[in-house]
Amino acid sequence: MRNSIPKTICTRCIYDSTVPNISFDEAGVCNYCLQIDGLDREYPTGAEGERRITQMIEDMKKSGVGKKYDAIIGVSGGCDSSYLVHKMHAAGLRLLAVHFDNTWNSTIATENIHNLLEKLNIDLFTIVVDNKEYDDIYRSFLQAGVKDIECPTDIGLATTLYKAADKFGIKYMIEGHSFRTEGVAPLGWVYMDGKYIESVQKEFGTYKIKTFPNLWLKDFLRWMIFGRIKKVRPIYYMDYDKEAAKKLLTEQYGWQWYGGHHLENRFTAFYHSYFLPRRWGIDFRIAGYSAYCRNGWMSRDEALRLMQEPPHIESDLVDFVKKRLGYSDEEFEAVMSLPKKTYKDYKTYKKTFERMRPFFWLMYKLELVPKSFYMKFTVKN
Repeated sequence: MRNSIPKTICTRCIYDSTVPNISFDEAGVCNYCLQIDGLDREYPTGAEGERRITQMIEDMKKSGVGKKYDAIIGVSGGCDSSYLVHKMHAAGLRLLAVHFDNTWNSTIATENIHNLLEKLNIDLFTIVVDNKEYDDIYRSFLQAGVKDIECPTDIGLATTLYKAADKFGIKYMIEGHSFRTEGVAPLGWVYMDGKYIESVQKEFGTYKIKTFPNLWLKDFLRWMIFGRIKKVRPIYYMDYDKEAAKKLLTEQYGWQWYGGHHLENRFTAFYHSYFLPRRWGIDFRIAGYSAYCRNGWMSRDEALRLMQEPPHIESDLVDFVKKRLGYSDEEFEAVMSLPKKTYKDYKTYKKTFERMRPFFWLMYKLELVPKSFYMKFTVKN
């Protein structure tokens, strides 16, 4: 019997040779760490970062002259977006908060959003999807055998943000992502686009897409080219201490922690804590722990130890998902055991994105798409 090949682990973070599209340099440092180094240089913190944030805020205020709002900002009840609302409001921006309600929010997330916006007197724009239609989309993605079962939430939020910006003539979209605390999701773990959702739902769904805000390519390009809606990520330029941010939010807004990154939504919690580890052997905590290792906030030994512990999951969550989606125990196990497929088995915009790579490079340079989109979705793989 042949011995299994031992895993190679990055000498700087804890990404290993099981991570898709990974490579290591002579020092044993992985390409994802080198990507982060590149982002660090492109988006500096410290005095230069503060200068860029100040300029960004001035630009947003100028764009909002004569309008009700200077910028829109997505809110989920999570730490990053909540802290960013606090910071941008304190800087004097007139914000419109935007939320895509997929009807799976945790009670904590809903309370976090309400408490924060009420105290700061910030308006909220929400699109609420029909819960039966949306649950049917989730069932379709589970039936499709793919790992990307949460892509409808990300696409729904992106479209909701664009619709809000379009409705109110807002030219800036503030996003709460932080590559320093979240890391980089490995290429091959996540894929999403509007045609993918349409393709899966058409093949497996029983509901037509009516209330779900899908993101069609023609609308994406229209909002990008003619709307000129800029996507900015101020946290990229901040010396961001997430633990200090949690403490501030708790003290000032009664904000509550929900157990882990991405766990503020019940289906998202199921996806990260149960579905990906059990069905695909993927534990997304590795991205966050690796980010902490790169920043010196956690030792590699501590990160590797934490990865040996099971992900945090509510005791009733899996039963709740089964019941809401209408699965018996046997039906759920059958779905979890289907042949594994990828987005390549369905119609998507991926090949179109690849052909348009030079165009999206220009869009990223103009801040009309984030660099992460250009890096992940326009590369051939």
